Amino acid sequence: MDTNHLANHETLDLHEIINLKTTCIIKSKMMSGVVFDQDLKALMEKDVTQSMATLEQLQHFYQMPNPANEVNYNDQ
Repeated sequence: MDTNHLANHETLDLHEIINLKTTCIIKSKMMSGVVFDQDLKALMEKDVTQSMATLEQLQHFYQMPNPANEVNYNDQ
């Protein structure tokens, strides 16, 4: 089994996870301006930091080749 690339459904899942994490980061950053409880604000800031680290880890999967996009010119 070749594990050097993502299958199409894995690429879609990755895209959905990255979109969700990005949306959560934006929402947490926007809501932190209206939060007055310092414990909640600290929790939201921690969530933003962890989510950004997760996004950085997930981004390397976007660089993996997708064999569906590769053209084999020897078959022509």
